[in-house]
Formats: sequence, structure tokens, C-alpha cells
Amino acid sequence: MKIHILIPTFNEAENILKICNELEKLNFVGVDHKVLVIDDGSPDQTAEIVTNRNFSKISVLRRTKKSGIGPSYLAGIKQAMTDKSTTHLVTMDADGSHQIIDLISLIDAAISMPNKVIIGSRWVSGGQITNWPKYRQLISKIGTWYASKMLRIDISDLTGGFRVYPINLIKKIDLGRISSNGYCFQIEMAFAIAHLKGAIIEVPITFVERRKGQSKMSNRIVLEAMFQVTRWGLARIFRPNADKLHYVK
Repeated sequence: MKIHILIPTFNEAENILKICNELEKLNFVGVDHKVLVIDDGSPDQTAEIVTNRNFSKISVLRRTKKSGIGPSYLAGIKQAMTDKSTTHLVTMDADGSHQIIDLISLIDAAISMPNKVIIGSRWVSGGQITNWPKYRQLISKIGTWYASKMLRIDISDLTGGFRVYPINLIKKIDLGRISSNGYCFQIEMAFAIAHLKGAIIEVPITFVERRKGQSKMSNRIVLEAMFQVTRWGLARIFRPNADKLHYVK
């Protein structure tokens, strides 16, 4: 099993070394892992901080400007897929909200279920939230509820970004169809997996609110998610045959 861990960043200088140090030292039995930090031209020199440490398992993909988490992840996915030996992709945040101990649980699940998408979930039994404002919890819960109803996807944490994707499923997705810029990317990827009839398993995690730096969440990101989910949901209802193969190569 060979995994690429994708970490998008923008102005995460205060957080990036902690997660990189932990991932550099990580030792999965029977699993080879590499880490790709995808930086959107951070003015705080996030990319330089990582590059200057000369990590053996961590590389940096430099992008020229901030374009959103969706395009960043897509660039990282395409870069990781140039390594033909890659079997799985992991997506996780750079701000410390996703814990290494939970990453191990997700990888363990992927080892036992190698053809399924594994999602780290805050809202299943055993999942927890630490230091997250109530309004953010409400946005996440409402967003997941609305998206699951509109798109008919039975997942408790559709907006969560801590995931393991089998590369064989990713290769079947027409990535050029993925259009989300913000955190709606997580919903759209789950929707694309549903088009492929791929199985998704949720594993409980403890989500910890960032202690340093600024959140990238904004009203614009929330509105994008509401608009896109509504558009996809209506297309599913009124154009079911046209929508059926939308994301499938």
C-alpha cells in the first residue's frame, strides 16, 4: 500500500511544521507514505518553511495564487497520480484540526477495506469536536443535512475533509468536472463517488479547532456550497439520465 497525503495550505506558517514533523516521523507497518503540501502562494512563506527543512517524505507543490481548496486539491491529486505506484490518496488539513492518531485509524480502515472511501467523521458515534464554535458546528450539521437530502447521499459528515480515497476510484472520475472552489469540494467529491456507486465508510475522529492562524471559512464559501448543492440536487431530480454519468469518465 502506498499513500500520498495531500495538504493544501494558505498562510499556515504557524501550523505547518507541527503536522509535517509528525508525518515525517510516522511509520505505518506495511505502508509507504509520501506527503505533498500544496501551497497557494502564501505570503507568510509557508512553502519556504517546509522546503527549507529538507524533509525526506515531504515535498511542496507551489501554486502562484490563492484559488481555493478545490483547485488546490485537484492540482495535488494530479501531481500524486504521476506516481504510478500510488494506491491511495489522503486529504487532510494543515491547521492541526486533523489528528495523527485519527489518521492511523483511517489508514487501518483503508487497509482492511482497500476499495472503499474512508471518511473521518465528526458526527458518527464516537466522533468528537474540541473548541469549535457552536455556529461552526451548526453550519456543518445543516450543510451536511441539506446536501444529504438534496443529493440522496447517506453520510453523516459530508463536509469533512479528512479522507482516504482508493486511487482506482479517483481514476474513474472526470476531474475536469469538479468545479467547487471552497469546502463544497468535499461534498462534490462524495457526490462524484456516489455516481460511481463507490462505497463510503465513516470512521469517528476527534476534530480540534485550530489554535493558531485564521480560518479560511467565509460567507462566500457557505453560499457557494448552498448554490452548488441546490443546482446538483435539482439536476438530479429533473435530469436524472443526463446527471447519471456527469462525473464518470
